Amino acid sequence: MRDRGMLSVGMPAMLAMLVVLAPLPAAAATKCEISKIADLPATMLDRRPIVTAKINGVDAMFIADSGAFYSMISPAAATEFSLKTYPAPYGLRVTGMGGQADVTVTRVKTFTLAGVPIPNIEFLVGGSEVGSGSVGVLGQNVFSIGDVEYDLANGVIRLIHEDDCRKVNLAYWVGAGAPYSVMDIQTTTPMSRHTLGSAIVNGLKIRVLFDTGAYASVLSKRAAERAGIDMNAPGVTYAGYSSGIGREQVKTWIVPVASFKIGDEEIRNTHLRIGETVTDIADMLIGTDFFLSHHLYVASKQHRLFFTYNGGPVFNLASNAAPKPGSGPTPAADAPGSDAAGPDAAPPAVSAGDAGGPIGPGEPKDAAEFSRRGTAFAGRRDFEHALADLTRACKLAPTVPDYFYERGIAYRDSRQPQPARGDFDRVIELEPEHVPARLARAELRFAAHDVAGALEDLDAADRFAAKEANARLRMAAVYFGADRLPQAINQLDSWLAAHAADAGVPGALRERCAARALAGQDLSKALDDCNGALKRTSKDDPAQAHILSDRGLVRLRLGDYDKSMVDYQESLKRLPKNPWALYGLGADEKRRGKIADADSDMAAAAALWPPIGEAFAKHGINP
Repeated sequence: MRDRGMLSVGMPAMLAMLVVLAPLPAAAATKCEISKIADLPATMLDRRPIVTAKINGVDAMFIADSGAFYSMISPAAATEFSLKTYPAPYGLRVTGMGGQADVTVTRVKTFTLAGVPIPNIEFLVGGSEVGSGSVGVLGQNVFSIGDVEYDLANGVIRLIHEDDCRKVNLAYWVGAGAPYSVMDIQTTTPMSRHTLGSAIVNGLKIRVLFDTGAYASVLSKRAAERAGIDMNAPGVTYAGYSSGIGREQVKTWIVPVASFKIGDEEIRNTHLRIGETVTDIADMLIGTDFFLSHHLYVASKQHRLFFTYNGGPVFNLASNAAPKPGSGPTPAADAPGSDAAGPDAAPPAVSAGDAGGPIGPGEPKDAAEFSRRGTAFAGRRDFEHALADLTRACKLAPTVPDYFYERGIAYRDSRQPQPARGDFDRVIELEPEHVPARLARAELRFAAHDVAGALEDLDAADRFAAKEANARLRMAAVYFGADRLPQAINQLDSWLAAHAADAGVPGALRERCAARALAGQDLSKALDDCNGALKRTSKDDPAQAHILSDRGLVRLRLGDYDKSMVDYQESLKRLPKNPWALYGLGADEKRRGKIADADSDMAAAAALWPPIGEAFAKHGINP
């Protein structure tokens, strides 16, 4: 995010008054002292560091987001927590990946962080949902109060006070003679609090922003082209669309790169993720993947960043690309100083044994620490060690549902649905109102063709979830897949009412258009939904083919066969092997008396997906 304007600085002032804990071991120096202001335990969920706080006494999860200049909550969360909003300071501008976000401001009467209640704290309100079950982000008004240490591999962020350490190596965890890296970073000011530095891509110096809010590092397309990367060369792979704080979705690719150098580290013959746009203050976001593979210390007075390499992949190169037609739903090894491989392969099935070595200086001491380290391993897709640590957490605290949920997610992501289902069963036994576990189990049940069981969990989640909950978007998807179209529409109605400025709106509109079209319900509203989705989707987005096909179905239902045919034809230009568009076009042609064309298109559709005729007939659409 980029700021224009000022807010009160109540949070930094109050955090700076926290009791200083025991000194940390500093490098050899006569006067240098470094002490903790606070430990912020960080659990990795969906590859993002989650910190738990309280809003007026109610638990709330936040993403620790070093790329955000100020702490922020979503509009839906402000409504859920009954927080009143008021206009932001004149000239305040918030931008990030996905463009600009409109913001207001709210004041939390009591915000509790690191166990300390802080009164009358302001938050920005706006932007897209940040996901991972969080209500918003903690930004640089928290992390810039002093120095900050990011040890995400061991599940902790430390706010640190240092005194007289200007010429000292502050990578205090490094043993004598052990390697570490250091780099200069930009001097921060109240108007520019970000951690900004430089890296080198294929010999080109670029500006980088260290951003724990980004689950994966991403280089801008413009910088990539300046570095001599040909976006049309062999080896460039489309990687789908990503989103950030803004309303827009950003197209991404995975590209081969000869050299990436940051600080004293270099990776040769690697791959990087490229984004059509990234941010207006840097060429590249250094995301959580880098933070998980490194231990970092931001020395604000020295204007330097110290870091060490933990081992394993540096960058997460998993693709976000949509699956090819007919494929199922979709749920990279590089190291400094080495030649790197390409994007990660699918994870193997692993077991939750008791083995698993530490990444940091010492073993976890309790269930919470095992949990945090386990989720960090899972964020790096090291499921063997993740499951070992999470199993220890479950054994040490067998009545804490979150540990079983975290292990269930690790089992699910390592493609082991049966033990995942067992863990979700245990979570719901301990806490029947645990919405994330209900939803995760519903998805597993649906994938196993247990539609009745999936609906049971969805109906329970519907009762327990807040009306504004972001989970309702996932609930709608499962209801839709189970052909419970009215329930899917209800979930989408609730979600869209609370998320009007979210980057997920085009997808939600498209899904509601399709649900209404199949149900034959509110067809004029369905047409508005598809039109709205098209207006908010880039013309080169593959989703356009599906939106046009859905609008073709709406117009077929309305009897507007000529316009329906145009939509289907435009859809097929983008996605020629779409059985829905081919069959729908055939239905239009039959109604227009073009029998031979109709028979040909319907036969082609059936060749791609034999049940297509039954699917249309099931919803009352016959040739």
